[in-house]
Amino acid sequence: MAKTVLVVDDDPTQRRLIQAVLEREGFVVIHAENGDQAIARLGAGGPADVVLLDLVMPGMSGQDTLVEMRARGFNQPVIVVTATGGIDTVVQAMQAGAVDFFVKPASPERITVSIRNALSMGALKGEVDRLKKHQSGRTTFDDLIGGSPAMTMVKRLGERAAKSSIPILITGESGVGKEVIARAVHGSSERAGKPFVAVNCGAIPDNLVESILFGHEKGSFTGATDKHLGKFQEANGGTLFLDEVGELPLDIQVKLLRALQESEIDAVGSKRSIKVDVRIVSATNRDLSQAVKEGRFREDLYYRLNVFPIEAPALRERKEDVPALLDAFVKRFNVEEGKTVVGAAPETIACLTAFDWPGNVRQLENAVYRAIVLADAPYLQPYDFPAISGAAPPAGLADAAPAAITLVPTGGELMAAMPQAAPVRILDERGHLRTLEEIERDLIQLAIEIYAGHMSEVARRLGIGRSTLYRKVREQGLEDVVKGGAFEAADEADAQVA
Repeated sequence: MAKTVLVVDDDPTQRRLIQAVLEREGFVVIHAENGDQAIARLGAGGPADVVLLDLVMPGMSGQDTLVEMRARGFNQPVIVVTATGGIDTVVQAMQAGAVDFFVKPASPERITVSIRNALSMGALKGEVDRLKKHQSGRTTFDDLIGGSPAMTMVKRLGERAAKSSIPILITGESGVGKEVIARAVHGSSERAGKPFVAVNCGAIPDNLVESILFGHEKGSFTGATDKHLGKFQEANGGTLFLDEVGELPLDIQVKLLRALQESEIDAVGSKRSIKVDVRIVSATNRDLSQAVKEGRFREDLYYRLNVFPIEAPALRERKEDVPALLDAFVKRFNVEEGKTVVGAAPETIACLTAFDWPGNVRQLENAVYRAIVLADAPYLQPYDFPAISGAAPPAGLADAAPAAITLVPTGGELMAAMPQAAPVRILDERGHLRTLEEIERDLIQLAIEIYAGHMSEVARRLGIGRSTLYRKVREQGLEDVVKGGAFEAADEADAQVA
């Protein structure tokens, strides 16, 4: 999804110029005329991934606005802008929580690089926070991505179940995120911060299942050279997540049932039982009730595990969550791979949302991972997902020259004239900055074309005097543009009015 930049500046001209630059780079831009308006917009839940904040404003200054933002818990990255760049100003802004600082006027490249760096820093901080929660067992249902009705129901049920020690059975297709739900149950319970131990029952050889789950004593069988505690003892005081519990052999199901009923286990080769305090959360992608009918799963264990069932929905049943999942994966893989992808193009989001995702969230995650590794553009395109979109990258994409940054005028009369007017390019064909003289010439020519040769209006819009404008026209060799063709009559009328 396109990132939103909140531009806080009392100068409407500066806001429009910054908007033109950022929209050319694919950002969504919203405005605030002063600090109070910016705080009100953020407080109302307005979208803002980055804040571009002018320090010198009437009323609440930029410095005060930044302090107030942090006091109210608004953690968006803030880039401060000012016309003066004293060291004291820089230090104060950084101490208040700004992530970057530049002096007006700034080049378009400086602005976009600063914003992308701020987004990268925000993504890095978010990934660090996510990993800390994951490692400490404090992931909660607030960390689950998705606001669809199906996911809202999962969160509501999980939060209720987490308040007790009731056994939970999470069902759903492979790849829907059953372990993520289990971790949220653990992190939302009184056992948060205690051990969370996950076991894939389908990945353990049959002859090792008992030892891995319940432990063994030294010398209890050939190869048992040391004492092994087992997963139940590892999870003591916390939560044991039994993934694919339907794959357990029948003889192990008997021992598991006893562990659930008596809260004690018998390690292989041990002469006494061991008391354990473990909360059991199990998961399966199979129909356990059918397995019970076929004699492949014990009925008494089934009812013991299935006290509080939670159905994890397939991704095709909550397609409205795809954009949010996509955004989260882009942030994570940007950090892991050192990339600076901003998001996905609208047509890419539409394509991914329309896909059925037979592999569910895991398939989407892997598809985004591949796209991030291969992507060269700021926004993921449909051809970055060839197996899903069927689109191939345009021929010669790798050799294409960098896109020129365009200064886009605003206003109704300008927009009507823009289709006939050539844009002002900031970069040359090789991606380097053009000279100031070249840019000035193009800008004057663009203004003459847009205002149909009315030199008084051109001078007023450019902020210079008419004599200065005519001098620059002569210096730049633009007399033919002013006096040629359709502009001649307009210029003569303009001179008469003047």
